Amino acid sequence: MKGFLQIHDPLKPKGHVVGIDLGTTNSLVAAVINGKAECLAADEGDARLLPSVVHYSANGSVIVGKRASELLPQFPTDTIKSVKRFMGKSLGDVETRKLGAYKFLEGKQGVVRFEVAGGQPVTPIEVSGEILRQLKRRGESHFAGKVEQAVITVPAYFDDAQRQATKDAGRLAGLDVLRLLNEPTAAALAYGLDKGVQGLYAVYDLGGGTFDISILELIDGVFQVKSVGGDSALGGDDFDRAIAQKVLDARGIKEPSAQQIATLLQLARAAKERLTDAPQTELVFEGAPFPITRADFDSWIAPLLNKTGVSAKRALKDAGVSVEDVKGVVLVGGSTRVPAVRSYVAQIFDREPLSDIDPDQVVALGAAIQADLLTNEERKDEVLLLDVIPLSLGLETMGGIAEKLIGRNSTIPIAQAQIFTTFQDGQTGMDIHVVQGERELVQDNRSLARFKLSGIPPMAAGMGRVQVTFRVDADGILQVSAKEESTGIEQQITVKPTHGLTDEEMEQMLLDSIDHAEDDMQKRLLAEQRVEAERLLMDGAKQLKENGDLLSTDERREFEAQLTRLSTLAKTETNHEALKAVITDVDGKARPFVEKILDRAIGKAAVGQQIEDF
Repeated sequence: MKGFLQIHDPLKPKGHVVGIDLGTTNSLVAAVINGKAECLAADEGDARLLPSVVHYSANGSVIVGKRASELLPQFPTDTIKSVKRFMGKSLGDVETRKLGAYKFLEGKQGVVRFEVAGGQPVTPIEVSGEILRQLKRRGESHFAGKVEQAVITVPAYFDDAQRQATKDAGRLAGLDVLRLLNEPTAAALAYGLDKGVQGLYAVYDLGGGTFDISILELIDGVFQVKSVGGDSALGGDDFDRAIAQKVLDARGIKEPSAQQIATLLQLARAAKERLTDAPQTELVFEGAPFPITRADFDSWIAPLLNKTGVSAKRALKDAGVSVEDVKGVVLVGGSTRVPAVRSYVAQIFDREPLSDIDPDQVVALGAAIQADLLTNEERKDEVLLLDVIPLSLGLETMGGIAEKLIGRNSTIPIAQAQIFTTFQDGQTGMDIHVVQGERELVQDNRSLARFKLSGIPPMAAGMGRVQVTFRVDADGILQVSAKEESTGIEQQITVKPTHGLTDEEMEQMLLDSIDHAEDDMQKRLLAEQRVEAERLLMDGAKQLKENGDLLSTDERREFEAQLTRLSTLAKTETNHEALKAVITDVDGKARPFVEKILDRAIGKAAVGQQIEDF
């Protein structure tokens, strides 16, 4: 890549390899350990899921995961969630999105930029890079060694711009991205090798922000994708928005504030999750309850489910198979836990779907298996993956016509060439405009890249012959070359989509990340401790209000003094270890108060009970 110097040392170990599911709502990292794929837990607990949420504070520090989620209602424009839905998008693409709380800036190459705390602009690639960096740290903590290589999964329906953006995010996080693997293919890989299944399978993948449907055939170690379909802007987030919109409509709120939107979406998501097990629930927004039954929720999301059904039927048709030919349907993605989704899938495929592997983890497990297959010499020939591209690739010809060179659902890697002739007498150059999509006119498809082939000898119209070759690699990334046959003059380009970062921008980001790595880590650790201090202060104030009568005057004065001390140091202390020590000290001194609160709670619960009841 331009501007980079890479020195290859064959004796240097490559470090550990992992599989990463970079999800809209949650992300996971997995690895093959002792021959079995497993998702890696966070250091601080047993949690495998990392919320895909990133908070940017005014002091420049970055918080990722659960703690960032907790800051979302308070800082809705500085805390980015569901960033996957913005990958590879232009400002025009996201302006139409409803219930968005972010401040957007137009950047170079049309890249979306979020304006966060302190006025700093960040791209979806940078936000995703922070999530990947956190997962990389988790892997390094587990192995007590470097993690340098990864297979990262993407929705099957991600276009070239979105795939390139994901690969850039991996590079920004310091990862050598071995492969971009389609999420449904990863899920099938996990099922195929773990369960030993054979035959034709459908993978129904409904996550937080994207929907994919894939038809795959698994025979004797060969995984061949027959067709893919879906929508890269449809998922559980839209279920949340459906609930939120009903609440806003009921309250007559026409122009909600950013904070109202952020709070309401979190409440809507929690209500959606409760309705998985309960027939009804209540959403309390700004002190007023809003009752929701499962039947209500099912009716609100029915139009969204119908969209997935249209994609599923099209995928079956593209594969040349019927519902009766499908041996099983694999469920993937957290949104498939919704009862209405499972019922709908059973209805359209005329069979109960498979879900015995955790739908949240199955993609990451498949990515880990693929990563092991690519790097483990003993397993390299164990399985062959034949994936496909989701959308046709072509170029513009005269009259604004889109000439397709590679059709959708073509197996990759693939190369296709076609001869084009000059249009005018004496023409010495040819503009190559690369497009992606299924429409016949260029204006209805997505523009990917433009370049010019110069130096064509002047001849009569139709005499100059230019061979244009499209090559798509195993990641679904496109390279285009154009060669004039009589002179051998050639131009080629690896397609960097209009909405990707330039090499110079990527290089500067990588250099900045190296130069400021230690400083960034210290800021992150300090920010985490300040969040922990804030949690302790809020809890302390709440308990004083509700249970302060349990303390004597002197005890209350001492407890308030400890909270004041912590509040002051949380704002002024710049050493994260020192602040952590104070938090531990205050927490220890609060223990007698906590014990009194627990005794009161147990006493209340025991009123009117007999000993045998316990």
